[in-house]
Amino acid sequence: MNQEPGPIPDEGEVVLYEKRGPIAVVTLNRPDYRNAQNSVMTYALDAAFVRAVEDPEVKVIVLGGAGKHFSAGHDIGTPGRDHHISYENKAALWWDHTDRVGGDQRFARESEVYLGMCRRWREIPKPTIAMVQGACIAGALMLAWSCDMIVASEDAFFSDPVVRMGIPGVEYFAHPWVLGPRRAKEILFTGERFTAAQAYEWGMVNRVVPRADLETETFALADKIAEMPQFGLALTKKAVNQCEDLMGMRAGMDSVFGLHHFAHAHNAEVGTDSLGGMNAKSMKAAATNAAAAASRESESANNDGAK
Repeated sequence: MNQEPGPIPDEGEVVLYEKRGPIAVVTLNRPDYRNAQNSVMTYALDAAFVRAVEDPEVKVIVLGGAGKHFSAGHDIGTPGRDHHISYENKAALWWDHTDRVGGDQRFARESEVYLGMCRRWREIPKPTIAMVQGACIAGALMLAWSCDMIVASEDAFFSDPVVRMGIPGVEYFAHPWVLGPRRAKEILFTGERFTAAQAYEWGMVNRVVPRADLETETFALADKIAEMPQFGLALTKKAVNQCEDLMGMRAGMDSVFGLHHFAHAHNAEVGTDSLGGMNAKSMKAAATNAAAAASRESESANNDGAK
């Protein structure tokens, strides 16, 4: 959060909304920045979800991303990054972050726009389906995990690389529940990408389909769900969410959120900033290098096996 404030460019509608019969389609619309999530997008997304919830004709909500990628996660470096701008809190009853400093500032902002918003969206009383193509990284995982179901294209890939910052995972720490403890540790310890096929095998996504069929298959699923009674769907969603929370998900997130902010504070105390000196460019380079190394290891193993 040390970046000097600057003017925020007008990027037009950063979230698109349309209805297709009983389905509301909400689309992240910053394709030039791989749909990186700034606060403008976060609050526009929340407004779109509220619109869909309040429309009695909407039975199911589909969340997608415009362009080649679902989302590259939280905005940590685009010209439209707006972390220094004040917005009316919707998810957390806390003071505004803009006139605070240090950990007070970070905790206030992240309680609202990161952990708070994802929890708010998880409680939407209508079924939500994330339609994921291309990159789904860090904060984008949080967004997809807040949805009830995930349909991914075969070219989708996922990662939570923030341990490279010295931080134990993103703020909405659902990893052990959506991946299982051992897979969660693997993807966090290595920072490596995992594929849609792996995500399906581990139970994180519901369906994997060819890229050309992603929209068709997602809306076919949404149409099938929309045939069910609305109140029954709402109660069923609440039932499953309550069971997850009884298995410790909400309390676990609260405890890890504290560790997350301890890591931010440690970075700021021993280094130059709360992100451990990492930025969007260095994170992307590290991820690319890790993917290349993994590819070389796989190729080497295949060659050894062929001998």
